[in-house]
Amino acid sequence: MRYSVEKVYENVEISKGVYRLSVKGKFDVKPGQFYLLRAWDREPLLSRPISVNQADDEKITFIYQVVGKGTEILMNLKENDEIKLTGPLGNGFPVEGEKGRVALVAGGIGTAPMLQLVKELKNCEIDFYCGFRDEVYLLDEIKPYVKNIYVATESGRVGSKGYVTDMFNPAAYDRVFCCGPEIMMEKVVKVCNSSEVPVWVSMEKHMACGVGACLVCTCKTKGGNKRSCKDGPVFSGKDLEF
Repeated sequence: MRYSVEKVYENVEISKGVYRLSVKGKFDVKPGQFYLLRAWDREPLLSRPISVNQADDEKITFIYQVVGKGTEILMNLKENDEIKLTGPLGNGFPVEGEKGRVALVAGGIGTAPMLQLVKELKNCEIDFYCGFRDEVYLLDEIKPYVKNIYVATESGRVGSKGYVTDMFNPAAYDRVFCCGPEIMMEKVVKVCNSSEVPVWVSMEKHMACGVGACLVCTCKTKGGNKRSCKDGPVFSGKDLEF
């Protein structure tokens, strides 16, 4: 983990209320890890935890949704504006040695960390299942790395009308990785556990400190309450209790 003050390279809207923010530089990040982002001095009190969309030798990119004062400030950042980064934080998805058939299941802004993930699952045959309310995003970036993409939208605007969990069957896969709304992840975990397919999920809890000190982001596991920021955000579906 390190703290640095960087300059914004790009900050553009990619869908209604959803932005892509990039910072130049080399960052060593595991898929599923996150950073604390801050572009203000006093208010809001807390930095904003944002998962990494992708990182390489040239830049690091974040996808965020505007939902409050902090992300509204991020939204207004321009090229060369300063932004404070703390990270990488948390434990990412386990990808080392992975092979076979893999399914990625994501909902809404939970698609953000999937790009870094698919790039590192190099020896796998991957299907990507994604759900959105209406508009879709990030699919063009992910498409080159997967065999199939299955889309569901609540409005029916793109793909099947309904929820992504309605079209997902884990039986054909060796492992599943999931990120999105908790109610979606709960359904995915239940069907994977029933089919005895290993599943890893990224718990998107509200966070405060981001380093495990404040206990705001705890989630229930079979081993007791765990901190999403420090012990996670990625957990095995066999360990979680919803």
